[in-house]
Amino acid sequence: MDDMYNNDIVNENVNQATENAYQQSASDPYQKSVQEQLQYQYREPETDLEEPISMGEWLVTMLLMLIPCVNIVLMFVWAFSSKEKKSKSNYFKAALIFAAIVLVLYIILIAIFGVAITSMISSNYAY
Repeated sequence: MDDMYNNDIVNENVNQATENAYQQSASDPYQKSVQEQLQYQYREPETDLEEPISMGEWLVTMLLMLIPCVNIVLMFVWAFSSKEKKSKSNYFKAALIFAAIVLVLYIILIAIFGVAITSMISSNYAY
């Protein structure tokens, strides 16, 4: 009989503990509303270099990228300049890496086709 009485007391204590935990989590001071969370996710730019690039700046950038030879020089300038905005600098760093990968692939393809063509020409002259 004492075991049943003790089990009932234990069950009541467990139920009260879970209710208290639920009430504490519902009124937890560390939980914030969605609006408060979003407010802290967006930070104001610390410097001018962290501000986003405007539409006009991107249009001028794209127009300058249409000029042959100038575009290659400007890519390096914008990628490695310490006075350029970070987003523009990161974009042109990625563009240079992509261009380098494409250039290596072109060189490999030219080498493969060059070997294939020279072997075809040399096999035709062997007869």
